[in-house]
Amino acid sequence: MARGAIDRDLTTGAISGHFRSLALPAAIGMLFSTLYNVVDVYFAGQISTQAQAGLAVGFQAFFINMAVGFGLGAAMSALVGKAKGGKDEARARRLAVQGIGLGVVLTAALMVVAVWLGPALISVVSKPGAYRDAGTNYFVWLIFALPGFLLAYAGNGVLQARGDTKSLQRALVVAFFANVVLNPLFIYGLPGVVPGMGFNGIAASTVVSQTGVMLYIMYRLFGRGIMKGLSGTEFIPDPALYRAILRQMLPTSLSIAVMFMTGFVIQFYLKGFGGSAVAAYGIALRVEQIMLLPVLGMTGALLPIAAQNFGAGDHARVREAVFFCWKLGFAMMAVACPVLWFGGEWAMGAFTSDPEVVRVGVSYLHVDGFVLPFYMMLFSINSLLQALQKPIWTLWIGIYRQGIAVALFVWVFVQILEFDIWGVWFGVALAVISGWALAMWVAQRVARDVIGGLWLR
Repeated sequence: MARGAIDRDLTTGAISGHFRSLALPAAIGMLFSTLYNVVDVYFAGQISTQAQAGLAVGFQAFFINMAVGFGLGAAMSALVGKAKGGKDEARARRLAVQGIGLGVVLTAALMVVAVWLGPALISVVSKPGAYRDAGTNYFVWLIFALPGFLLAYAGNGVLQARGDTKSLQRALVVAFFANVVLNPLFIYGLPGVVPGMGFNGIAASTVVSQTGVMLYIMYRLFGRGIMKGLSGTEFIPDPALYRAILRQMLPTSLSIAVMFMTGFVIQFYLKGFGGSAVAAYGIALRVEQIMLLPVLGMTGALLPIAAQNFGAGDHARVREAVFFCWKLGFAMMAVACPVLWFGGEWAMGAFTSDPEVVRVGVSYLHVDGFVLPFYMMLFSINSLLQALQKPIWTLWIGIYRQGIAVALFVWVFVQILEFDIWGVWFGVALAVISGWALAMWVAQRVARDVIGGLWLR
């Protein structure tokens, strides 16, 4: 298949078919991305519980930097998707090239800032000792993976806008198997030949494999029809396009950064319950992510579908895509929720034999099972708002749900009502549910102003 063969028009044809063609490859890619992280958790557990706790806090600090990559990818998907839907291929090309150039600039800046920011964040949410040291070392190594992550997400945003979710899927599948091999190789080395790196080998494996993902995504992107005849002068920064991309990117990036800061709020309270609680939360999040994978693929597909049809001026089709996404999402949650309620202990036991870690993780999963449907609707509303070129609202929703509400409700349950670790989980659940109510109100108001309403049929 030629590198530029996948280029899908989402403004015609059955909505269900477009969701199937976009969401399934995206979900498979996310599955292997999550399994990639599961491999890291597994090998950290082979070292110690403290290593697993260090992995959890180091990973959380690193992904605050990754908010830039996620935001840039979403911005490229929305902007390029709208240009394609409006049949303006020249603008789509300019946006794609300028987006990659901006990604390079942002990556360089983040690598400098991260040297100071990561260790500072980790010191806030951890106590001095083995797991703080492990988390800090892990983060410092991951700084070298930032180009791989950020540029891969930027490039994938362009591919996704044009109906290609298979390229990232293939890259993530290969990265998973590479990680399975590289993790033990870097951790333990080759006896008598190359010494092992210990815990730091987990991060080194990520640097190598994610750089490979980025190189493949760039190969796929620059082989597309809209990139033919590309010249170096097209990468010269265009202030107007940089501003347009940043306006679309920053609200999403800040919203995601707030989301990751939520993890630090939770870990701040969990550290009072010991390293086992921190490790349990890190493992339980991986289990939760696996259950949400089909939903993430589906709501991710909603963005380019809605963006292209919004660009084409077909507002009824935008609404149709949203409602189809919700109906399919509820069907998925009818399966996922019971799995967390009845299979949580088995899932935790697959990663650790520490009974305290299992007990704490299961308590989180039992509460989480009740809020998964609210996550599904929140993710879909975020995709809709980005597609409608109103990403600022995702920031305000995120600031409330993941900033104010989590901190407030967890504080009330733990400090005022004096709940034990269950208070942390109840606080998170109440923040999600109240955030969903706010998001529904915002979505209806924005849809009324931009596409004539959300509930029109």
